[in-house]
Amino acid sequence: MSKEEDNHIPSVIYDPTKKLNYTKGRFFGKGGFARCYEIINTKNMVPYAGKIVSKKLMAKQNQKEKMLQEVQIHSTLHHKNVVGFHSFFEDDLNIYIVLELCKRRSMMELHKRRKTLTEPETRFYMAQIVEGVQYLHKHRIIHRDLKLGNLFLNDVLQVKIGDFGLAARIEFEGERKKTLCGTPNYIAPEILNKKGHSFEVDIWSVGCIMYTLLIGKPPFETSSLKETYARIRRCDYKISQQVSPYAKNMIMIMLQSDPSKRPSINYLSKHEFFTKGYCPPSLPVSCLTMAPRFDAERSVNMANSPRRGALLEIPDANCMQLGSPRCPTTRHDSFAAGLAGTHFGFDAQESLTTLKHLLLKVLKAQPVLLKEVSDEMTDPAAQPTVWVSKWVDYSDKYGFGYQLSDESVGVMFNDTTRLIMLANGLNVQYVDRKGDEAYMTVQIYPQAHDKKMKLLSYFSRYMSEHLIKTGASVAKEADTVSRTPHLHQWCRSTSGVMMQLNSGILQINFGDHTKIIMCPLMSAITYIDEDKSFRTFRFSTLEQHGCLAGLFDKIRYAYDKISILIENASKG
Repeated sequence: MSKEEDNHIPSVIYDPTKKLNYTKGRFFGKGGFARCYEIINTKNMVPYAGKIVSKKLMAKQNQKEKMLQEVQIHSTLHHKNVVGFHSFFEDDLNIYIVLELCKRRSMMELHKRRKTLTEPETRFYMAQIVEGVQYLHKHRIIHRDLKLGNLFLNDVLQVKIGDFGLAARIEFEGERKKTLCGTPNYIAPEILNKKGHSFEVDIWSVGCIMYTLLIGKPPFETSSLKETYARIRRCDYKISQQVSPYAKNMIMIMLQSDPSKRPSINYLSKHEFFTKGYCPPSLPVSCLTMAPRFDAERSVNMANSPRRGALLEIPDANCMQLGSPRCPTTRHDSFAAGLAGTHFGFDAQESLTTLKHLLLKVLKAQPVLLKEVSDEMTDPAAQPTVWVSKWVDYSDKYGFGYQLSDESVGVMFNDTTRLIMLANGLNVQYVDRKGDEAYMTVQIYPQAHDKKMKLLSYFSRYMSEHLIKTGASVAKEADTVSRTPHLHQWCRSTSGVMMQLNSGILQINFGDHTKIIMCPLMSAITYIDEDKSFRTFRFSTLEQHGCLAGLFDKIRYAYDKISILIENASKG
């Protein structure tokens, strides 16, 4: 979309139905005819999601009718697991739908970053999805497009069913809808066979969602739409042996070709998968990127560990002071060790190889170099959830310290072991040379880690006192579930510092204070320019529509650097 079209969305939007003004904020993304922005109620400063559709794009009568039907259905729904509907109005240029803001995006982004979820996590999300669908079916609504991309998450990871563009109301008992609709990987066989459909299509979709969360890909997915549909018609899918019997049974009873044999949503809510397995009461935001730690047996046995005072209470006089960051005479480079193998399910070599391929495609495309870009070229949904916000290189003596954007603090020691303190300042994660993890607190930890725990404290204090602080303070509550990403490896040159997290993120901070943050899982790159403007692009968008000139130079540098690292690793 051109910048001129973008200006057709006013900076202040007036809602005549409620006599309210909204200020247009951050661009959130686009889908179909709609663009989504954060809009802020000027009266109480509450942020909402503004779904905005240009009237130019709604020329056909049936398009307007579809939108009105979506509004008519969504505006009647009020449930904790359904995206809140707040207002609908229009002006001369656009149609506006004001919705609850779900800042943690959709479960599709969760899926791309995590691939497979643990069963307790799946249970946590599925219980909410089933409850939301229960509410819809009770009110005789079929969603007809249930998929990960239409399941949104708020700040406490509460699931919100959204996008009612294909939803329909069952007007009488036994009514069968005939419209061909849905998303290929989630579409039920009776829709493909045009036999008429009802509530059972949502049950099928819920089965596909559950399978995807546990297995890591949709049950009928292939590279060909024709073959995907053929598999759906045959109900041809396989379930991994690693899936528990209760989970397997729940998926199998939902994914049945004959809709009359599928259970009702009320039956599913009482299934043994929910009643005979652990469901966490809540999940930390770190679960968007990293698997949580439900397994207490992997924690360090603290029974005989002495209780110590909080690390920050240790007097400065008792320890060596941490000086200002410096360039060590012998540059430390942890990449050689880090590329040697797979650590806790993370394959650094594979991650770098994927990034190299994505960067090469952009370079080969020779995209148009742009001075500025419109909002619509960016993809905020692909923005990294965690990146390095501060770092200090003290590897001539101890190691490399860093703070992440979630305010957790870590040190990668020169022996390649790591300590990470969560943002609460209490819980600590230790990672040994093999990548195995153990958990402790700043007060109770094994004697063997005493020196490293003190160094973690000093690095944390140095960054807090001497480097620019970012983000708000975090409440100090114990957390026995979160696993924050940690620094897997790093290297430094005259041009800047390169850091790879075990979430797959590769970040390069350049000497001119610009940064790039690349994610192979989201196939995206975030560019922070000299003005600290933070924009995220899909690599495919840069190939097809052009690239900021400054960013293109960084992409070339990153490609060259990654190529050297991979080549050196293969030699050694």
